Amino acid sequence: MPRIPIGSWADSLVEWLRDHAEWLFHFVTTVLGGFYDGILTVLSGPEPLLLTGIFAVIAWWLRGLPAAVLTFIGFALIDSIEQWHQTMQSLSLVLVACVITVAVAVPLGVWAARNRAVSGAVRPVLDLMQTMPAMVYLIPGILFFGLGAVPGIVSTIVFSMPPAVRMTELGIRQVDGELVEAADAFGTHPRRTLFRVQLPLALPTIMAGINQVIMLALSMVVIAGMVGGAGLGGTVYLSLSSVDVKLGAEGGLAVVILAVYLDRMTSALNQRVSPLGRRALAKAQAALGGLKFLQWKPATSLATVAVVVLALVAGGMSVLGKDKSDGAAGTDGNGRPISLGYVNWDEGKATTFLWKEILEQRGYKPRVQALDAGPLFTGQARGDIDVQTNAWLPTTHAEYWKNYKDKLEDLGAWYDKTSLEIAVPSYMKGIKTLDDLKGKGGTFGGKIVGIEPGAGEMKLLKDKVLKDYGLGGEYKVVESSTSSMLTELDRSIHDKKPIAVTLWSPHWAYDKYKLTKLKDPKGSFGSGDSLHMLGRKGFSKAEPQVAHWMKNFHLDEKQLTSLESEVKNAGTGHEQDGVRAWLKQHPGLVNKLAPSAKAAYAKGKDAGKTPTLGYPAWDEGIATTYLWKNILEKRGYKPKLQNLDVGPMWTGLSTGQIDVETDAWLPVAQKQYWDKYKKDLVDVGAWYDKTSLEIAVPSYVKGVKTLDDLRKHKDTFGGKIIGIEPGTGEMKRLKSVVSPAYGLDGFDVTEAGTSAMLTELERAYAKKEPIAVVLWSPHWAYSKYHLTKLKDPQGTWGANNQIKTIGNKSFPGKFPEFHRWLKNWKMSADDLGSLEKDIQAAGKGNEDKGVEKWIDAHPGIVDKMAPVK
Repeated sequence: MPRIPIGSWADSLVEWLRDHAEWLFHFVTTVLGGFYDGILTVLSGPEPLLLTGIFAVIAWWLRGLPAAVLTFIGFALIDSIEQWHQTMQSLSLVLVACVITVAVAVPLGVWAARNRAVSGAVRPVLDLMQTMPAMVYLIPGILFFGLGAVPGIVSTIVFSMPPAVRMTELGIRQVDGELVEAADAFGTHPRRTLFRVQLPLALPTIMAGINQVIMLALSMVVIAGMVGGAGLGGTVYLSLSSVDVKLGAEGGLAVVILAVYLDRMTSALNQRVSPLGRRALAKAQAALGGLKFLQWKPATSLATVAVVVLALVAGGMSVLGKDKSDGAAGTDGNGRPISLGYVNWDEGKATTFLWKEILEQRGYKPRVQALDAGPLFTGQARGDIDVQTNAWLPTTHAEYWKNYKDKLEDLGAWYDKTSLEIAVPSYMKGIKTLDDLKGKGGTFGGKIVGIEPGAGEMKLLKDKVLKDYGLGGEYKVVESSTSSMLTELDRSIHDKKPIAVTLWSPHWAYDKYKLTKLKDPKGSFGSGDSLHMLGRKGFSKAEPQVAHWMKNFHLDEKQLTSLESEVKNAGTGHEQDGVRAWLKQHPGLVNKLAPSAKAAYAKGKDAGKTPTLGYPAWDEGIATTYLWKNILEKRGYKPKLQNLDVGPMWTGLSTGQIDVETDAWLPVAQKQYWDKYKKDLVDVGAWYDKTSLEIAVPSYVKGVKTLDDLRKHKDTFGGKIIGIEPGTGEMKRLKSVVSPAYGLDGFDVTEAGTSAMLTELERAYAKKEPIAVVLWSPHWAYSKYHLTKLKDPQGTWGANNQIKTIGNKSFPGKFPEFHRWLKNWKMSADDLGSLEKDIQAAGKGNEDKGVEKWIDAHPGIVDKMAPVK
């Protein structure tokens, strides 16, 4: 029978959805991510024991005093084993998923109960949702929503919805038909029958369905730890991948406590909200006799007051107890987040936590995630992970690199050269090469113990090595994890049993055990890899300083193996403690690996002085003024900025209220101001040459190349030219010289601001409408849009300008060092354009951040612009 390509169809469908419904996935990610973050913020804010008290009060209200006591003990235990934050993450995921699931499933179940056609259509869909293996949902989840909480939430919603729909439908259908008929006989509206008769009587069954939803959601949330879902799922996944019994026991215990609490509370909730449940509860309490006090439950009002009081206390402590210092040793990062992903291999884990420590010391907020190789590369290609430190290239991870190289950046190799191999204990005599394995499958139980199935070495072993040496039918490659393989190796060596394992060099196992690397005479494993840093596409531009550090990062074998040893000795969950212990043995290494730009700036001779810098709201003026503000602050000055229109700016310069400005267009554009005030000013010098003034139109407006053409096509532009600030020299020259020379007097020249002109240009350009705007060069608009500068054959715009720095006549004497810096300062068109672009990207109010980013991308620029002698 021919093969039906269902898998290919599914893959094509996923690709089509990714290409055509990206907006939908982005919307879902934003909504669900915001919902999750909000709930997690609420749950993470209070002190653990106070929130435990709130949980206990809820348990007391629902189940009685024994349940409250056990709840407090259980959650206090979670806090004591350091799993509190992970538990709150998992609880947040469950709450988000369950709220959405119930909101969809209950109405759908009601609809199915009242309509046979809907029930028949929904049933096979629910069968598919309920029987599909849970982990399969994670595959499209990663592709559509990336790594993190959102794919876990979506997968959980799909996986946990069927019981709620089925139980709601069942509950409605089980309501006695005579009761419904009686309601109908009395003329009750169907909607009132539903809410007053059917739903109250069906509520126990519906609540049972909701209980199952919560249990299934919790199980799926744990599985979602494989795709970076955090919470207890991440703890369980990490314990499995590292075969850490201690961490697994603690994470598993926390899951059990949370599951039992949610199960008991949702089961008991039915007794509070259902009339039948309240009647059964009253009968049960009456049968207790003298033990009634154990089952006494506070009234809803009293329980609500207790919860509110505890919540207010918790909120007050959270606000008052906040540490206002960020605790970072450096300020290079200014608290910016950076995500680091790693496969749980020793060198990957060690270097990832090394960089986590380095970035924290430099003021960043790094976040680390342990993932399998497939999700790691997929997530990084999507931009969910910024950096991974342990890409084995060109061989081991060749397939991932081939698939995703267009969406990744190679930051360089930090270790060279590695090797991949199969290793056996040295007591296995006569086995020195891969050829020697042939015919000895019975000795090794017919198996080679491997690592993670997604690892490049595993694919290379199965696809090439076994075939090249004829081992395919004799040996089975056991897929496990690195830690599982090492555990099996340790056990076998202890018992002196034969074993063959996949290994690589460098690895601490060669120091701990006496092993034989099996030679590969056919070169099937390749010539060896280098360990590379990979960044997501655009990472170097987003974080140029960090990228620069990582490109220069190198460790030798002695450093790497000693780092691995310290991290391993510290134990899972305390990797950073191991890194800190290792760094104490290597003083000065952090400064060598990540030299802090903040600590490197020497103070100027006039440090402490306060120059006032004025600037107009023009892009080059904003950019250069904030650039000099940043540089002066690094040199110890305390600059003040003043944003003014051009006229007040020159007036302030002449009176000494403004010390200096960097955006004077001379000798043409602002000639009238220079002629008026030059006796009170000093020309510090030109830093940009040469500018031009012009009118520009979009390139899609055909037949308009000169100012004469503009006059001929007056009606095309609605008789309007969009201008800028009315006080600028360019605007005055347009009206007094340019317009009369070209017969443009009939045009209405609008006088607004530069920002208004650019906004109008963007609007018209988006709609492909004709527009003529007053512009100048250099300007970033020419990079963003395809524009035509209208030629000026009569030369009415005058000679080209230079952009100069102008100061008050007292400026050189008051600030001699700053004056010297400005006299020698020059900028190219590329530098100015990139500075304007970074400031534009940072947004209004964040100009300093844009400048910092530009400075980070131009190492040494501060010393070049403001040298301290």
